Amino acid sequence: MGGRYRVTVIEIEAAGAIRVLTLSSGSVNAMDVELLEELTDTFGELQRSGGGAVVVTGAGRAFSAGVELKRVVDGGAAYTDRLVPALSEAFAAVFSYPGPTVAAINGAAIAGGCVLACACDRRLIGAQAQIGASEVRVGVPFPVAALEVMRHVCGDRAEEVLLGGRLYRGDEAIAHRLAHRVVADDLVGAAVAEATDLAGIPADAYRHTKAQLRAPALARMREGGVIDDEVRKLWGADETRRRLADYVESLRRR
Repeated sequence: MGGRYRVTVIEIEAAGAIRVLTLSSGSVNAMDVELLEELTDTFGELQRSGGGAVVVTGAGRAFSAGVELKRVVDGGAAYTDRLVPALSEAFAAVFSYPGPTVAAINGAAIAGGCVLACACDRRLIGAQAQIGASEVRVGVPFPVAALEVMRHVCGDRAEEVLLGGRLYRGDEAIAHRLAHRVVADDLVGAAVAEATDLAGIPADAYRHTKAQLRAPALARMREGGVIDDEVRKLWGADETRRRLADYVESLRRR
């Protein structure tokens, strides 16, 4: 597969009754199979332990800059055959979590990082943070779970957001439904306050209403196996790998 990669970490801290999950994976919290599996497992454990309110944020200067593309280039189809299901499972785990979830978007939330933020119920964004679903510009399609999260969140702005692949800040992010509020100072503190407010709603009512609202998207995720097979093949294709290698090299030269 080429190279040795560090095991990724999700740090979990308590802020009163709220659990704060911090992605800590390299300089930009890029997503690889290990991080995605840990994210799925973490949300599963939180659900089994009562499904309390959760804040998700990133360590350092980024929320998450999306998939670790060097792993894709190095690993080819053998790696992407694991990556695409891991993406789908992680996004579905966050999206279907019964308790309140708040994203504290502290920096770049790009591609898969954008989807992760949008899988949360509420999204607070730092004044300088960028967010956007840039997959088409990189040259890869969306797994069904990722697309359904974005369709659910963006509504009638979904085609503009997904087919345009732009990055947004501040009020533009709010206008495109990628964020609810811009926070200039103490972003995590504001997210904890938001999560605490949501946690004050009777849990059964919150869980049931959230499940009703997300049921159509979750049903399409469950039915998307054939499409995801095609997505997996496209991610693992030699042409895609060459395109991503060129993109990674262009980033290195910036």
